[in-house]
Formats: sequence, structure tokens, C-alpha cells
Amino acid sequence: MSGEFGLTAYGGYIPRLRLQRKSITTANAWVAPNLMGKGKGERSMCNWDEDALTMAVEAARDLLGPDDDRSHIDTLYFGSTTLPFADRLNAGVISGALTLDRHVQAADISSSQRAGTSALLQALHAVKAGASKNALVVASDKRKARAVSTQELDFGDGAAALSVGTENVIATYLGGGALTVDFVDHFRGAGEEFDYNWEERWIRDEGYMKLVPQAVSEALSNAGLKAEEIDHFILPCTLAKAPQAVAKKLGIAPEKVRDTLAAQCGETGAAHSLVMLVHALQEAKPGEKILVAQFGAGADALIFQATDKISSVKAKGILGALSDRQEETNYMKFLTFNGLVEWEKGMRAEQDKKTALTTLYRNEDMLLGLVGGRCTETGVVQFPRARISVSPNNPAVDSQEPYKFAERKAKILSWSADYLTFSMAPPNHYGMMDFEGGGRIYMDITDVAPGEVDSGMEMRMVFRIKDVDEKRGFKRYFWKAVPVRSSASNQATGQAAE
Repeated sequence: MSGEFGLTAYGGYIPRLRLQRKSITTANAWVAPNLMGKGKGERSMCNWDEDALTMAVEAARDLLGPDDDRSHIDTLYFGSTTLPFADRLNAGVISGALTLDRHVQAADISSSQRAGTSALLQALHAVKAGASKNALVVASDKRKARAVSTQELDFGDGAAALSVGTENVIATYLGGGALTVDFVDHFRGAGEEFDYNWEERWIRDEGYMKLVPQAVSEALSNAGLKAEEIDHFILPCTLAKAPQAVAKKLGIAPEKVRDTLAAQCGETGAAHSLVMLVHALQEAKPGEKILVAQFGAGADALIFQATDKISSVKAKGILGALSDRQEETNYMKFLTFNGLVEWEKGMRAEQDKKTALTTLYRNEDMLLGLVGGRCTETGVVQFPRARISVSPNNPAVDSQEPYKFAERKAKILSWSADYLTFSMAPPNHYGMMDFEGGGRIYMDITDVAPGEVDSGMEMRMVFRIKDVDEKRGFKRYFWKAVPVRSSASNQATGQAAE
């Protein structure tokens, strides 16, 4: 392929809950007073019904926008080290939730912190070779850390999405480099929940300082650039001043090093290089060159140059996601949501949550994509889709076409909140959603606090975990409703709830 190609759009998602690090260090001061110095800022925190997959869907939706037609996406790459399923195509679930065409080529990329950049490199190579016209790359991670650990404070949850193509390019791809070395700075064995970490000084001196410059030098050579020409240098790292040290060794000015967003959300694992890239794209000016590097089992480096179309993107991106926040100070809630404490759930939680896989397959577009039906004779909209229309004046048979609800606004018609049914974050909120253009769905309400919900409130749909079959290790996903909040309410503080 000849001609310009590169990034064509971006999207981002950071969970709304932001756990204050001071609440972690204060709770653990009795056993780990040495961590008190790390009690500044906040880290992003998934709600109980969020994971790497649901965050990836939200980042991709931010990129794709509300348009129902997504047939232009022909390739999907999902990078993560915390895939919900070890033997089920996680990217396939994302594809279903986004209602992509069934002929889309999809792949999961995992097993290193380079999963996000490796996925992006594969997408770039596929488009350059003509094997793909419009590739969607999503990276997401929700890493689990032991209580009273530095990782608990350093980590954060989040996702980013980028599309690659040849039309309406917002950032041209100039060149890249990759280095694969079995340098084990940390590892997580199969079946293990937590990482095992090695000594920080060795990781910095032998890893970041020696491996990253090799990948970056290759990228600069392939792009025909010198280090001093870089305007934005991205290197995710939780080690203090390590990105600045790498930049100095490469000859990149210290003011070109991007903020790692540690104070705002923490490091989001395999997603963080792309999270920082989206953040940089939102602030970049036409002509500026962005170098993004990622360390992990070697290193990746990619260089982009912003075009005059960079300001045309309407996504909220990472800037918008960071501003949509609610402070959380309940450390016990964080431990509970992450399965780090055993708690009494009561008899109402004692039920078999086995998923009928045949039903899941036969109703895939309804359950994953929130697709209902529209009668072609009367225009009446309904959910779920059925052979017979609900129109009272013309109950036509086999007259319905697929109708997508996920991107349509809704208002609460009626609702309830109770402590009787089991909920990971009581009270359990649910209600009848009345959609613009017709159709009503009775569904769960999430990301709300007691007293916040009211009839007539404007809502939007989000893809979340519905149930977890702990006996068989299967997660069931569906859509829930969350309030459409003003910028003022996004800054509200207090107890975050389901």
C-alpha cells in the first residue's frame, strides 16, 4: 500500500469511581506505615459489574459514536492481560456488544504489558498490507493486587480505543520498532490471581534504561527522525523519574515527557500506553510528533504525526473520562468489589446462575447488542424482538427488522430500590426505561447512590456484568442504565454506589 495511513479516531474510558489513595494508606498504616508517602492522588476503580471487557466496550463506543452502522470495521484487536475468559474469544464478546458485522476478523492479544501496543502494531501492519481497511484496536486492563501492596496504590483500571485506516487520518504513522526479550520484571502464573514482582532498581537499570532505547532508536530510524524532533514522549512507568531518565538517554527534552496520569487514575496496565496516547492526541497540535513506547517482555515504540484533522474528533476520550469522576473513600468497598475479602451474602445470593449457552447463542444480538425489533408495517418498536408485533391495531406476523437500542437515550418511567434482592452494592436499583423513538425495557440501574434516582431522569445504556456463575467460572453480560450527568454532578463527592 502506498500513501498516508494511521490513526483515524480514538476513544477512552476510565471508571467513574476514584478511590482516594489516602483511604488506602490510612487503613493500612498500622501494618505498613512506609506506604503513607504514596497516599496522594487517586486511582480509578471499577464498579463491581465492570471488568476489562466492559471497559473495552465503553472505550470503543466512545470512538464509534452513536451511529448504528458499524459495517466499516473489518478487523478487531483486543489487548489485555486480564481477559475474563481463557478459552473464549473475548474480542468476540466485544464484537457482539458493538454489533459489528459477523465477518469481522477478531483476535485477543495478551501475556505482556505490550499487549496494547502490540495490538496497535498488528493493526497498522494489516492496514499497510491491505489486509484491512478499517481496524479497531481496544486495550483494557483490570489488574488485581494484594492488599497492603505498592501495586494496590500504583494500579488503576481503564481502557482506550484507536481505529486505523487510510481515510480521514488524524495522526499519520511514521514508523515503529519492536524488541522481544524474555526480561522478567514480573510474572503471573496460569491460575494465579496476583503478580510476582522483582527488584525495582534492576528493572529500571537493566530493563527500561537498556531495552526501551533500543526499540525507540529503531522507530526513529524507520521514521527518519531524530530524538529532538519528538514533541510528546509517552512511556508508562510506575518507577519514579524513569521516563525522564530514558528520555535523557535518548536525547529527548525533559519537557516533552508526558504525564503518566498517576495522580488522576494510576497505571492501567496493558491499556496505559494507549490511554496516554489518546490523552496526548487530545492535546496535540497539527504537525506535532508523538512517540509512544511500552516496556514489557522487551519493548515497543511507535511514532505518529498529528494532521490538521486532529481537532475534528468528537469523542470524550481520556480527558472527558477523567473529568467524569466520583470520589470514593470506602476502602472496604474496593476490597469487596475486587474479591479480596470474604463477606456474608445471605441466603438470597444462594442460587444457581448457570447460563444456558444455547439461549445465549440464539439471542446473541439481543443479549450482547441490545437489539430489539421494529415493525416494518407500523413502525412500532419493541424489546425483545418477536414474530408478532406488539402494535394493538396491527399485530403483524414476521414483520420486524432489527432495531438497536444501545445508543438511544432513555428516561426512567418507573423505578424501585430495595435491600431484599441480593446486590453487590445495595440497594438494588432497577426500573422501566422509556426510549426515544419508542420501546421500553425493564432493566438494572447502575453507578447511582441512594436518593439519586427519580422518574423522568435521562439515562444512557452501558454494557456491564449481569451475573457471575462462580461455580463454573462464567460471566454473563447485559446492558444497564446509568444517569446522563451534568459536568457539575461529575465533580460530586461522597459514597459511590452501584
